[in-house]
Amino acid sequence: MSKTTSTEPWVDPDDAPKLTSAWFAEAELREGDKVIRRGRPRLSNPKKLVSLRLDHDLVEWFKASGDGWQTRINEELRKVAGI
Repeated sequence: MSKTTSTEPWVDPDDAPKLTSAWFAEAELREGDKVIRRGRPRLSNPKKLVSLRLDHDLVEWFKASGDGWQTRINEELRKVAGI
């Protein structure tokens, strides 16, 4: 029998870890070999990120109406475009 040089205490490999809610929260979800991503599902028609320069007073007017101001700008542009 050889001497062990490790400073780690021996752990029985048959001892299963405790499956806590914290463990499940960090676990990787899989279906077969495919990893299932968490979060919002991908949109079939995602919005495109653009850089657009608008007049300051126009942006402030939309922002003053509260959250969702970018969505409201998008809606107004759709009306003007007729789509």
